[in-house]
Amino acid sequence: MTLPSSPHIRAPHTTGGVMRGVLLALAPGLAAGAFLFGPRALVVALVCTAACAGAEALFCLAARRPLAVADGSAAVTGLLLALTLPASVPLWIAALGGAFAALVCKALAGGIGRNVFNPALAARAFLLLAFPAALTRFPVPGADALSSATPLHDMVRPALPDASVWQLFFGSVGGCIGETCVPAILLGGIYLLARRVISPRIPLAFLGALALTALLTPHGQPPLAWAACQLFSGGAMFAAWFMATDCAAAPASPRAQLAYGALAGALTALLRGAGLYPESVTYAILLANAASWALDWLLLPGRFGAGEGAAV
Repeated sequence: MTLPSSPHIRAPHTTGGVMRGVLLALAPGLAAGAFLFGPRALVVALVCTAACAGAEALFCLAARRPLAVADGSAAVTGLLLALTLPASVPLWIAALGGAFAALVCKALAGGIGRNVFNPALAARAFLLLAFPAALTRFPVPGADALSSATPLHDMVRPALPDASVWQLFFGSVGGCIGETCVPAILLGGIYLLARRVISPRIPLAFLGALALTALLTPHGQPPLAWAACQLFSGGAMFAAWFMATDCAAAPASPRAQLAYGALAGALTALLRGAGLYPESVTYAILLANAASWALDWLLLPGRFGAGEGAAV
């Protein structure tokens, strides 16, 4: 008998069911991206997803492992990556990112549930380092031109963006496919909460720490407006609900999840002001992923029935 890896807890959710739920939660963001940036957003999503699933299937065949594509995890990884890319990205770069996420960030880490870093975010970080020009030019909703400027680029000066808070909220600004329309992101996040796929601890701690850090470091701008722009610009909202909550890369204990979310949110605000890239949420969450095990160890819950002085 081969004992699978922990945790050995029975739950009503299956891997396939959870992945289908995540895909449904991502659907509003994808639909909003297609509406704002045109049908090419759907093509990028299809290429990323197909490349991720195909690369994982080839790896399983080469390694003589059971095909794991049917559980839907490859489709989730590919779609998550696609939603963090601009609709104008060359399709071969999207395919390379999907294959990288499946092979390097997931399969070589041991497969689903064993990845230290969020595979989609790790693949995006790789693409951003390898092809910065392609990943920092964004289509403008309702226009045929590309723009290298987003609200976050305006805030680097530092100054409030030209777009209003309402424009940022509804996504009528340049950005990545699934990261600009906040109502679509919240709709998906609420669905995941209702299905109990995620806990509210990580996203709320993330967004709370991001807002608080922005309020404390407004760079000479009106603090409330600055905090609102930080929340609704770039990939912060999408990352809080869909990236930071990766159950394999995030801590397991409640207190550690709160600390993890707060760490990622605070790092996002700080790196945006001091980092090389205006949108630093990718690296903030990857750094928090690296600290996940340590947070779980430092913030272990007390053993049931064990008080002070109790025998070990």
